Amino acid sequence: MRVIIIDDHALFRDGLKGLLEQRNIDVAGVAADGKDGIELAKKIQPDIILLDLRMPNMGGLDTLPVLRKELPSIPVVMLTTSNDESDLIKALRTGAQGYLLKDMEPEELVGALRDIENGKNVVAADLTDALARMVQGETSIDDDEGPFSELTPRETEILCLLAEGQSNKLIARNLGISDGTVKLHVKAILRKLSIHSRVEAAVMAVEHGLRQKNKEKD
Repeated sequence: MRVIIIDDHALFRDGLKGLLEQRNIDVAGVAADGKDGIELAKKIQPDIILLDLRMPNMGGLDTLPVLRKELPSIPVVMLTTSNDESDLIKALRTGAQGYLLKDMEPEELVGALRDIENGKNVVAADLTDALARMVQGETSIDDDEGPFSELTPRETEILCLLAEGQSNKLIARNLGISDGTVKLHVKAILRKLSIHSRVEAAVMAVEHGLRQKNKEKD
């Protein structure tokens, strides 16, 4: 696994670099701010980008959408001291594939990076309650169509199940369709909503009250 680190604190960058390399993770480059980090990522094309949230000039939440646009296939992981729920929501909504805290145990961090490398979305254990509250949100929408107007009824149904945290296998079992069919529907949902991960899709569904709206129709 090749990663790059974008963080403005030199001591933390150096310490994290050493920690990861001791565990056979190649730190291919480091950058001290968002602008340099974007150029570094484009040059190196790493497997994972580790991005700090709080940085001067161009912070992580400003850097993230640029990285998602320029390098959509490379997962970006927020590695931060912030356990603020609003930061978590913004990061996931903007396309972060992980949201990890700097006080994690080293082995826990490495395990999370391995999961992300394998395509999973990972949120620090300390923030799972916040994530659950997002999924159980009660936000409602006034617009009958909203951002989901292009979705088919089946895609809308699957999106609601994603918002409940269901895996592809569980969705397939509940709907009586194959895993492969679910994957195709998820890809179509992400494309139509112009987002990059199932976590983003779930957050969007919750924030627009899609689950509650569909329950009212039942």
